[in-house]
Formats: sequence, structure tokens, C-alpha cells
Amino acid sequence: MRIDVDAFKVLEVLVEEGSFAKAAERLHKAQSAVSYQIKKLEQHLGVNLFCRDQYRAELTPEGKVILAEGQRLLQYLANIEHLASRFSEGWEPKLELVIDGALPMEPIMKALKRMAAHQIPTKIQLNMEFLGGVQARFERDNADLMLVKDYRTGPNYRPQSLPDITSILVVAASHPLAEEENISLFELQRHVELTIEDSSPEISYQDELQFGGDKVFYLSGFIMKKNALEMGLGFGWMPDFLIHDELKRGELVEVNFSGGSRHSFTPKLVSTMERPLGKAGRLFTELIMEEFDRAEL
Repeated sequence: MRIDVDAFKVLEVLVEEGSFAKAAERLHKAQSAVSYQIKKLEQHLGVNLFCRDQYRAELTPEGKVILAEGQRLLQYLANIEHLASRFSEGWEPKLELVIDGALPMEPIMKALKRMAAHQIPTKIQLNMEFLGGVQARFERDNADLMLVKDYRTGPNYRPQSLPDITSILVVAASHPLAEEENISLFELQRHVELTIEDSSPEISYQDELQFGGDKVFYLSGFIMKKNALEMGLGFGWMPDFLIHDELKRGELVEVNFSGGSRHSFTPKLVSTMERPLGKAGRLFTELIMEEFDRAEL
């Protein structure tokens, strides 16, 4: 015989009211029905839940433990009912996002915070990759959305443009390149170039902004790259939103490269017609577009 889950609700009310009569009144049941449910629960568990020699309905030590577990079970069931209700409204169970580490995280986090305020049941998974690794992960995991600096287009992709982001070629103020003017490509190639390693395990993304020198250090993220730049290890491109303060303080300086030291790109928010967005995906798309439009990049 399975445990009657409703008996735990009766048990909870009985403890709160302190008597079978008051519990029966609150539950709109006959007192005999309340007594029967509690007795049946005790028989099933093989435990006395109440001290029968007390005027009020007081739990035994074992009863207190059983009540606590029963309340936890009732909460789990309520959560399941809530989830089922929200899913029936069109919310998908999971939303998976793949983000390029070259993009600003603040508007992304703000969009996710606004998503949380809607108390949706959708589980959101956010993964970060770099360069070709973004699209590789998007395709491998059958993810729902990717926020990407660049990608290989296809007939099933549905891109939406985000505001432009500017990358600046910078170096530490202590680096020899910081004092030079109108630097040629040949001169630049004599120094260590710092760049981000492509996180794709299969497809190598050809970064058109690399300078083709022999001295190249590949780093696994922009925080590491920023630290290496500040140490004077080499030169490299950095998104301007990550180095505003360092440029203002003069810790990093813009390289005076003859070929240009600024490059703008248009990041994309991409979904695919093969995996149409559900309600959560559409909401996130709306929020992320708003947050990027508001951001001062």
C-alpha cells in the first residue's frame, strides 16, 4: 500500500490547529475522517505520530521528523504542479546559450536577471567559448541561441545584429611599442603578439586580425590576456569596454600602428530554424536586444 500524500497535509493542519476537531473544521471534513487518515498513516509507517495521553494533539519525537519530511514532500509536489502549470503556458524546459567571450557580459547578465524576475520554469544554461568554438558548441550541443563575434552562415540561421563593438590594439605603457610612432607591420612582428586561443576542438577559426608574426602567445580568455598586456608581455587587440579604466589611467596605451589600431565588429544573436525558439528563448531575445541597446559600449 502506498502512502496517502494527502495524509501529510492533514498531519500538518492537525499540528497547526492543535486538535482533531479544529483540524476537521478547517479541512471541511468529518472528525472521524481526519482521525482515520492519521491512524492509517501511523499503521503504514509503523510509528506513533501523536502522544495520545495529551489534551492537545502533540507530536512524538518520531512524529516531528515525519512531519518535517512530509512538509518537504508537499513542497516538492507543489513545485511540480507549478512547473507543470508554467510549461502548459508554453515555457520550454531548457534554454541553452553559447556566448563568445569577446562580448560584454554585463548586458547579458542584466537580461538573465530580468528573466529570473519572471519566475519562469525554464532551466537556463550559459556556456562561454571563443572564436570558432562558439559555433562548434552551438552545433554540437544543439543549443538554442549563440551570441557570436563571427560565424559561418547557413540557410537555416536567423541572425539579429547587436550594437557594434570596437577593439583597440594596445600595449602596456612600459612596453617599447608604447613610445613608437607610425609603427610598420615588420616592426610589430618583431614583438610578441597576444591573442585568444580558438576553443573549437575541430574547426580552426582564422582570425583576420592576427599579424602573422612568429612570436604569438595564445591565451585562454580576455582576463588572462589583459593581465599579460599589463605585465608588458606583448601587444594585442582588446574590446574597448574591458580596458576603459586602464586606458584612462595610462596603464595601457593605444599602439600607433600604420595599418590602424581600431577595429569594429557587429556581434550577432543567432538562432536556427531547425530549433525554433520557445517562449523563454523569445523572451531572452527581446531582453538581450534591449540591454545591448541600453549599454554604453
